[in-house]
Amino acid sequence: MMIVVNGDRTVLPDETTVAGVLGVLGLPGRGIAVAVDGAVVSRRDWHSPLLDGAEVEILTAVQGG
Repeated sequence: MMIVVNGDRTVLPDETTVAGVLGVLGLPGRGIAVAVDGAVVSRRDWHSPLLDGAEVEILTAVQGG
């Protein structure tokens, strides 16, 4: 399936989850927020499969001022 992650088209296996996307990108499971098709996804729903064409935005927390 094809999804868009932070503006970049990405091809992933069918039934890939938010957690799977984070794993592929090597991102930690903490200190980040994820939105799919404009809606924030709670951590408990990160194991639900994404749909083909989904637009995923991943934001990481940064310390500093």
